[in-house]
Amino acid sequence: MIRLSEAEWKVMNVLWEEAPQTITQLTRRFQETTGWTKHTIMTFLKRMEDKGAVCYEAGVRAKLYYPKIERREAVLQETEEFLERVFDGRMGLMLNTMVEQRALSGKEIAELYEILGRAEAAHREEEEGKDGGRQ
Repeated sequence: MIRLSEAEWKVMNVLWEEAPQTITQLTRRFQETTGWTKHTIMTFLKRMEDKGAVCYEAGVRAKLYYPKIERREAVLQETEEFLERVFDGRMGLMLNTMVEQRALSGKEIAELYEILGRAEAAHREEEEGKDGGRQ
């Protein structure tokens, strides 16, 4: 499992959007909004390389950094770790907490209905496949 810090997530999001990136490109991207210097970016990239999150190729004038893991894989790992740590792995508890706190907008509730509908359909298909479609 690759654990990314909040700052590393910011760098990964840029790399997932547009790779490769050089240290100079990343520094320009973050300088104004975060104040990160070239040395800060270099430190992040080295840590992320050690974790297996990024890799690089030697470019003509600079190293070209790429994400080594897919966004979907990182999001899934982070979500599972968060759910386990905060809600003892219980999705229902998390959703109930959000409902009780009125943290979901009408649009988000509609999205959840849609997601749950797709999950239910997939589950039904899976079950039908297991029993050979017998009713």
